[in-house]
Amino acid sequence: MTETPAPVPVPVPVPVDRLHFAMPPVHATAEEERAHRKQRLAGALRLFGRLGYEEGVSGHITVRDPEYDDCYWVNPFGAPFGDLTASDLVLANGEGQVVLGDQHVNQAAFTVHAQVHRARPDAVAVAHTHSTHGRALAALGELLDPLTQEACAFYQDHALYDAYTGVTVDTEEARRIAVALGPFKGIVLRNHGLLTVGSSVDAAAWWFIAMDRCARIQLSARAAGKPVLIDHKDAVATREQLGSDLVAWINYQPLWRRISRAEPELLS
Repeated sequence: MTETPAPVPVPVPVPVDRLHFAMPPVHATAEEERAHRKQRLAGALRLFGRLGYEEGVSGHITVRDPEYDDCYWVNPFGAPFGDLTASDLVLANGEGQVVLGDQHVNQAAFTVHAQVHRARPDAVAVAHTHSTHGRALAALGELLDPLTQEACAFYQDHALYDAYTGVTVDTEEARRIAVALGPFKGIVLRNHGLLTVGSSVDAAAWWFIAMDRCARIQLSARAAGKPVLIDHKDAVATREQLGSDLVAWINYQPLWRRISRAEPELLS
């Protein structure tokens, strides 16, 4: 007579408090926070290069210095995104004057970033590039529609700057853009592109990537037929679930781990 095999014991669940879940780090000193922000900025710029957001000398991400008032770290003028390291970054004050570093900054781009930072003390980082799909949406002068759950993160939380006056080097024009952005996480600059903000480099970068992808989905859906919008109530509920900077930070971590492990020299 064949014996019945003993049942295989079911694995015991790992206690929840032993499961690792990354959260935004807290730093003890301004020096530690500065090093962290610069490394994240270098990584985000490299990712933007990989994603095809680089367009000549256009495109910038800025991050507020944790100690020096009205000063912001930024990629130097004309430096390829894919080559940047933390030590390559330049610190400029709100007037666009370089205070640390030996390279120029793009004055046109920095003027807008500085005014957004000044208007939004919560905006630790600001991202703007001339991405393909972002410019295509901007050429239509339209906002994102709530077509997907990712797009709902921007529902009633992004703005349209409905003007174009050429390359922005005028402080007043930059202030008008900051005013149009208001309290939102992103803005469509008509005939220009997208700009996003966040309470960290990770959040601002993720919102830009997500916004550009949503623009691509919207343009593709419209080209294929008549898109079906998510209704207002569900769009708001989805935004409340997915629209926070913490969720953006979490979503960005796989991209950060990939770039920092593949190209660890960016940290230097």
